[in-house]
Amino acid sequence: MKIVQIPRRFVKEDWGGTETVILETSKCLVARGHSTQIICPNILATQRQENISGIHVKRVPYFYPYYGLNQDARKILDKRGGNIFSFALMRELRRLSADILHLHTGKRIGGIASYIARKRNIPYVISLHGGVYDVPQQERQSWTSPTKGTIEWGKILGLWVGSRSVLENAAAIICVGRKEHEEVQKRFPNKKTLFLANGVDLQHFQKSENLSFREKYHICAHKKIILQVGRITPQKNQMFSLKLLKKIRKKHNVHMVLIGPVNDHLYFAEIENYIEQNNLQKHITIVQGLPARSSELLSAYRDCQLFLLPSIHEPFGIVILEAWAAKKAVVASNVGGIPSFVTTDKNAILCDVNNEQQFLRSIETLLTNSCHAKELAENGFCEAQRKYSWEKVTSDLINLYNSVIKEHHNAKNS
Repeated sequence: MKIVQIPRRFVKEDWGGTETVILETSKCLVARGHSTQIICPNILATQRQENISGIHVKRVPYFYPYYGLNQDARKILDKRGGNIFSFALMRELRRLSADILHLHTGKRIGGIASYIARKRNIPYVISLHGGVYDVPQQERQSWTSPTKGTIEWGKILGLWVGSRSVLENAAAIICVGRKEHEEVQKRFPNKKTLFLANGVDLQHFQKSENLSFREKYHICAHKKIILQVGRITPQKNQMFSLKLLKKIRKKHNVHMVLIGPVNDHLYFAEIENYIEQNNLQKHITIVQGLPARSSELLSAYRDCQLFLLPSIHEPFGIVILEAWAAKKAVVASNVGGIPSFVTTDKNAILCDVNNEQQFLRSIETLLTNSCHAKELAENGFCEAQRKYSWEKVTSDLINLYNSVIKEHHNAKNS
């Protein structure tokens, strides 16, 4: 098969769960003899073409169809997920050889791919990595807040390519979260849908690294490290983590590490201000993003005592699998897709969103009871080993591709 992957952006400097899924499944597809490449707008990119772990990535120009949008607002929208358009992407998709298109974004970019797929009579599937129906209203509003005071003239472009019908016209919809999958099934009862959990490279997270994250960032040996990995945005709730740190450090000798690219600079400014006001500078390390498959990230997982994920919403939570692969105990929010693969008190501890008492109690339990922490970590590792290899995820994906291509071929010839 020839598969074209179409995300909104794909750069090593701004890496997240979506990028991991695309890259790891693409590598498995190539290993099984299929052809796949990634094409996307050149958002946040310094190179138009790049080879990442053997996968060809091509990036094309794009623009924001708004009058009165200043440069600062464009930068914010690049990070948050602004609704762009790209004639260059349209041209590329017209000429590329493909048996199936795999969209990893909707809006106008998804509309472009959907439009070209219909024109060329090629089937496409779409993955809902960031969630569509399982997203808090407050976060939805934050996505478009930089466009206030502007005139959006791109609606006509969206109507042209059918951006509002991307899900409706897809041959199949892939959901990484169980809750999202159930909602999609309700809304599209006659549509082929697939709940396809994310995976993890267990061997990668078991590598022995000479690099010591603790030594590099001068974190005292007697301090226990609490690690959180994820883009720095209100969704990931790093501010809540800092409030927990402020209270935990009164009883325990801990150091918090936040790793992730800054997607919301106003939010990051609030974080920096909170750290300064509460004299937490010596108790926290922030690393603004690490390259894909970074040895430094591996070292951070290895050196931490506890992994924390207090997200406000989370379609899946691939970093939990990474923590399990590194055999670390996890405390996370009981939200979105997380409870679909995590069993509280068996392989992690789940808490209600923003419930300070629950999170504090759970973290203190694992900091003081190393046997319980080890048990959760071992159970998590076994769960990841049993169910969440990229090979299994890719097998399910290939089965879906084959099914969609076969049905499309039969319909075309009937």
